[in-house]
Amino acid sequence: MPNSKPNRARARAARRLSNASKVGMAPGALVHLGERKTAQAAISLIEYGAGEIIEHQFSSLAESQTYQPRLPVLWLNVHGLHEPEVMAEIGRRFKLHPLVLEDILNTDQRPKVDDYGDYLFVVARMFEVDPEAGQIVSDQVSLILGTNYVLSFQERPSGRFDPVRERLRQDRGQIRKQGADYLAYSLLDTVVDRYFTILENIGERTEELEDMMLERPRPGALQTVHQLKRETLNLRRSIWPLREVINSLTRADERFFRAETRPYLRDVYDHTVHAIESLEANRDVIAGLLDIYLSAASNRVNQEVRALTVVAIIFMPATLISGVFGMNFKSMPLLEQPSGFMIAIGLMATVATTLSIIFWRRRWLK
Repeated sequence: MPNSKPNRARARAARRLSNASKVGMAPGALVHLGERKTAQAAISLIEYGAGEIIEHQFSSLAESQTYQPRLPVLWLNVHGLHEPEVMAEIGRRFKLHPLVLEDILNTDQRPKVDDYGDYLFVVARMFEVDPEAGQIVSDQVSLILGTNYVLSFQERPSGRFDPVRERLRQDRGQIRKQGADYLAYSLLDTVVDRYFTILENIGERTEELEDMMLERPRPGALQTVHQLKRETLNLRRSIWPLREVINSLTRADERFFRAETRPYLRDVYDHTVHAIESLEANRDVIAGLLDIYLSAASNRVNQEVRALTVVAIIFMPATLISGVFGMNFKSMPLLEQPSGFMIAIGLMATVATTLSIIFWRRRWLK
């Protein structure tokens, strides 16, 4: 497994630098806090109605300033949160509170939901498996739900919302016939469904590690266990608050989620509870891996010590016999006999063979 220490060190350095730049500024100041994960911000807009859909990609901030949508529902998506001027323009167009913009730019937010009267602000986290580092990384996803629009902000392009875009383009299901609340539900459902893929990945890695530890623990096994513990801890910090967020949305008034959409939100809530149960089961197994590792290591040491003890005991009588015959007495039995050497060697071999048979029958030599 690739070493993830350099990646964590870079992330910590980026957080320290960002936090230092924020110190002393007024509340609502637009400063990006976090690691820069894309070269430049990209803005895409999908506006749709029951019978029509229009997609637009903005190549510049000036182009977005002059654009006027004309269909009932808007979905504005932003990739990259390190350009405060982009966030400032979006806040001006949709009349967003400065604290909302500040929380979007702070990419270390805890999942939450805030009601600002005209819109809801929701923060969640999206998890991915980094193939290069061999570990699970997370990105902040911020959603703003208004009466006829949804704003989504991601740290980098992940492609996880592409199925929702395809459903809009092909008019599958009822997403084009519903309002912005159904679109917000679809995005949250995509975020929660991604947790099951990550949990499956953690479960497979945990099972492989458990099988390896039961056979013969490798030197890097303990490091892998601690990495799995960190990943499950990060997941737990995201899934548990998200469950409360979804629960709050199911009980929100009808300004944002209509009665027709609430059953879908309750389904997302059930999925979140299921994800939490799977996560806790994985955490219990990972916690048990430490006991398995320590037990296997102790058992391996005991076997090695036993093997050394058996070898020492087998050769101890030979050492005793050779020591006796090595004493400097003038008169000793067998010293003057021509067959004395062979008798001593035979005695040593007989004692060693007898002890070996005894140890083999007691299964100490296996």
